[in-house]
Amino acid sequence: MILHAVASPGRRAELPCLVWLHGFLGSEQEWRAFHDAFADWPQIRVDLPGHGLSAEITVKSFADVDDLLCNTLVSYNILNYWLVGYSLGGRLAMYHACRAIKPGLKGLIVEGGNPGLADSQAAEQRREADSLWAQRFREQPLRQVLADWYQQPVFSSLSAQQREELIALRSENNSHSLALMLETTSLGVQPDLHAGLKDLRIPFHYICGERDEKFRATAEALQLSPHLIPAAGHNAHRENPAAFRACLLTLLRQPIEDTP
Repeated sequence: MILHAVASPGRRAELPCLVWLHGFLGSEQEWRAFHDAFADWPQIRVDLPGHGLSAEITVKSFADVDDLLCNTLVSYNILNYWLVGYSLGGRLAMYHACRAIKPGLKGLIVEGGNPGLADSQAAEQRREADSLWAQRFREQPLRQVLADWYQQPVFSSLSAQQREELIALRSENNSHSLALMLETTSLGVQPDLHAGLKDLRIPFHYICGERDEKFRATAEALQLSPHLIPAAGHNAHRENPAAFRACLLTLLRQPIEDTP
């Protein structure tokens, strides 16, 4: 089985493929606005399980998601690639990078992704919180649940209009698929990836909005200097797409320019 994805060859086939992974509640459409700016690179935008046209695909663990991602890359004959992941997509990208040696993985770019919880009590609290959210997704009108979801502190930088836009956009999702994916990929069951990330031998860049205090601290805990997107919070690529695009282009061009 493979995930639904949208692929394009790129103008320069020798460049690594950009594998775009969206966040919880999103889909591959999250990244469509960035396609043309990266047209030199081969690209593939993936619908994660429970989302978009992969909504009917169910998983039971992080390993299941990673197996599906690996199968999808193989099916598209993607041998060299960078992972670009936001939030949940960033967590899955970090898991993919740490799970086993993958010769084809050339770099990792994470926007606002959590590498895991080292404290077992904190992990249990997160499991319980996500379980309650999952129950609400199953039992209550989706629009009502989303209105509360986007009131969480991590989304505090959003304006009322931005919240309403996200609620309208995300209301097309399948509530039961979201609930299952939320439980399966809860931060409370995610392996702690701190040690594995520090041992990576590939470029690893961390991006977050300058107003996203939580994930600025996360980057510093990983001993990374985060690339800050001005005038943006947690959803930096949506809140300031021009600055996000410019940041990514700088990061991705660097390996090309450094090549003898």
